[in-house]
Amino acid sequence: MIEIKTDLSVDAMRAAGRVVAQALAAVRSAARVGVTLRTLDATAHAVLREAGAGSPFLGYHPEFAPGPFPAVLCVSVNDAIVHGVPDDYRLRDGDLVSADFGAILNGWAGDSAISFTVGRPRPEDLHLIDTAERALAAGIAAAVVGNRISDIAHAVGRVCRREGYGIPDGFGGHGIGRAMHEDPGVPNEGRPGRGVPLRHGMALAIEPMVIAGGGDGYYAAPDGWTLRTLDGSRAAHAEHTIAITHAGPRILTAL
Repeated sequence: MIEIKTDLSVDAMRAAGRVVAQALAAVRSAARVGVTLRTLDATAHAVLREAGAGSPFLGYHPEFAPGPFPAVLCVSVNDAIVHGVPDDYRLRDGDLVSADFGAILNGWAGDSAISFTVGRPRPEDLHLIDTAERALAAGIAAAVVGNRISDIAHAVGRVCRREGYGIPDGFGGHGIGRAMHEDPGVPNEGRPGRGVPLRHGMALAIEPMVIAGGGDGYYAAPDGWTLRTLDGSRAAHAEHTIAITHAGPRILTAL
């Protein structure tokens, strides 16, 4: 069931989204050569505490996972696509990092992801990240009253495929509100003009994921959470929580 949010509820989601944006900015600032992924998680956790917010990630336990997620931040490095578990890995020069983070504030959720490089960037990584960000922007631009869910999917997929990149099969965005994951699902590829009509008051997390090698496959790492590319190529992830309004899409997870 899709919950239509009131304008006041969207404002409350914006407050949660601002916490998400602040945490991701802090993570990006802290991500330097030699810093551990656990340190990045602690950085994000400190922002939550300061804001009096909770984490929809910590303790989350979907059916596929071997146990509850042990952190507030998903941090995926190089060939890791999504759901990376923060551990004692120390960042190295040239690493590509995707950080995915959520917050719950006063009963409302926000969810966003960024990708960036550490140290000296590889040009191909910068292009991969730029493509994920352009795909996100295209998806957001298609999130207008009167369009349909698949119009978002088509916009995202067209940008990614035009660059020859892969899109992880079966993964995409989602509705969001009082819970991090709500209806409807938001695919990252599809034919336009299909699916649920977009209405004022719908809130969605749009999140392109791109694989440099061009394939759509992935495998689960031994931790049962991290998804990695089959060919070892790098991946990037970008995400915003947005609200659909009569005035156009409203980004709720910007600074």
